[in-house]
Amino acid sequence: MDDRTLTGAVRDGVLVRLRRGAYVRSSQWNQLKPWERDSLRIHAHYESTGGTARYSHTSAARLHSCQVWNCGPLVHVITRYSNSATSSGTDVRTHRLPLDPSDVTILQTADGRDIQVTSLERTVLDCARTLRLDAAAVIGDDALRKGADLASMRKMLDESPVKRGSMRAAAVLDALDGRSESAGETRTRLLLRSFGIDGFEPQHELLTRSGLFRADFADPARRVIIEFDGKAKYSDYGPTDQALLAERSGENALARADTQKRPRTA
Repeated sequence: MDDRTLTGAVRDGVLVRLRRGAYVRSSQWNQLKPWERDSLRIHAHYESTGGTARYSHTSAARLHSCQVWNCGPLVHVITRYSNSATSSGTDVRTHRLPLDPSDVTILQTADGRDIQVTSLERTVLDCARTLRLDAAAVIGDDALRKGADLASMRKMLDESPVKRGSMRAAAVLDALDGRSESAGETRTRLLLRSFGIDGFEPQHELLTRSGLFRADFADPARRVIIEFDGKAKYSDYGPTDQALLAERSGENALARADTQKRPRTA
């Protein structure tokens, strides 16, 4: 399509311009969730720069399919220069940071082309240096579930020539727990910790007559369970009415089990 046609399509609302040379149909764009739009912006940058950029920080986290929460839509790249043709644009954050070859891995796009991203461990550290604790922990928890090695990240942090943000990153690593299975669970765990509430074990399993129940958090000594509920729980994993019935069934099974374990009184 020539420039005149593209300009007219954007003006008429048929296309959305993501960046120079990259467009998406408005009908598709309007149906995407915010985090899906953020991922599409990365691929738009990839297409418009010929795949030469090395993606980092939250962009690398998204490309590694890590959960990302409240991190903004900017595309993050690491470059040897303060500004470059491969990273210019108001939608791009350029980072001048040392990057060892072992810190870079190659992923593939849907059509089989190579895309350069920081390794899972390096991605967690970069995010830990720059993001709020809860936002960085959401990425770090998911990275642990995907196989990132916590000991390796501690070693990388100790040996890194980059000192800025090191204390912040160390605090994030100390807070990570790969047992949390969602951004909501990570944030709930950190909230409990900020209140000084200890003793809650993530993903605690309880045997009931209806089968095995796994609580988001449980304090066995105090016989208290905490569940994090969100919209996704009732809509993303099946029909909402079935999800509600399953939840109610689990609650009843837990109540029966609790009653049976309590001593009877005269």
